[in-house]
Amino acid sequence: MKGIVFAGALSLLLSFIFTPSLIRILAKRGVGQMIRDDGPKSHHVKRGTPTMGGIVLISSSIIAYFASHLLTGVGITASAILVIALIVGLGLVGFLDDWLKISRKQSTGLTAKQKLLGQAIVAAGFAYSGLHFKDETGLAPISTYFSGVRDTSLKLGVVFVIIWVIFLVLGSSNGVNLTDGLDGLAAGIVAIAALAFFSYSYLLSVVYNFDRAGAPLLITAVVVGACIGFLPHNFYPARIFMGDSGSMVLGLLLGVAAITLTGQIDSNAISAQQLAPALLPILLPFGVLAIPLIDLILAIVRRTKAGRSPFAPDKEHLHHRIIMLGHSQRSATFLLYLWTFSFAMPLAASAFIPWRFTLLVSILFFTLSLSFTKYPFLYRKLKVGILKEL
Repeated sequence: MKGIVFAGALSLLLSFIFTPSLIRILAKRGVGQMIRDDGPKSHHVKRGTPTMGGIVLISSSIIAYFASHLLTGVGITASAILVIALIVGLGLVGFLDDWLKISRKQSTGLTAKQKLLGQAIVAAGFAYSGLHFKDETGLAPISTYFSGVRDTSLKLGVVFVIIWVIFLVLGSSNGVNLTDGLDGLAAGIVAIAALAFFSYSYLLSVVYNFDRAGAPLLITAVVVGACIGFLPHNFYPARIFMGDSGSMVLGLLLGVAAITLTGQIDSNAISAQQLAPALLPILLPFGVLAIPLIDLILAIVRRTKAGRSPFAPDKEHLHHRIIMLGHSQRSATFLLYLWTFSFAMPLAASAFIPWRFTLLVSILFFTLSLSFTKYPFLYRKLKVGILKEL
């Protein structure tokens, strides 16, 4: 556990310290700067604001992740190399997208299909090399399991799982990317979501003695640290944006943490009374990433119904709609933090706390979130009513 705490703290420290240095370097060289905002973003954009903060998030995560393995004496395992390869692979896709936007001085870099292809390749590589299944010999990598099984139905089941993993990774990375529309929004939402998953993994590891919860525990600790360290520089008014390289990698790491835990737990290893902690990882990714995934699904449905490409940008995302209700950028960001907390924390706690209590807490937070969401509208309506009476 000391190695995990160390990794989170180191990731936070590196992210917090490196970000101002990166801002100065990019500003001095005139590289990585947001020139204009004619895309779907609603950032507080000012000329010369760097937009390649993903460099800090990626480097901080990798250094902290490696340092934790060396500190605990585990060494650089195959799974550690796989996680680093995923970060670097998708980070390069996002970095190329950010770089093309800057070099072309426009809001488009890689096409949506090109980014989707890069994400799919990374996700498929993780699904094939990183997932483990329980069989009679123990936990077997999906690649070994697939090649050693002759039963066609089992092979189809493995293929289905690979497809599900690809879609979940694509959904998490693209969902977080779409959420990166207000200063500090994506970093804060990912920090809260990762903290919820960290809490769940910690309780699962300590209370139920699932040693295999260590991998997602470490990944989420690193993500929480990197986001919290980056947030003071990224919050409104932002001095730097994370760019696609940062948002896609953060979403990827959340998806990888969730899938790693889901794919490794054997539900037969626990009693019926303890079934919830084993089954919850299947639902937890959708809970902790509820806001980004809802925004992504609504965007696809909305654009398809309008006869446009699902990849076409628009200004009708959740954060746009909240601002149109009368919220400022700062209050809209805090409000979406609250919505994320309302989805993620009660769901993570439901495996360990009586469901009646978690249901009560969920209702309370959803009521608060809805009340704060509608507050500007209700305030204007009340104000108009009072003025009419006067």
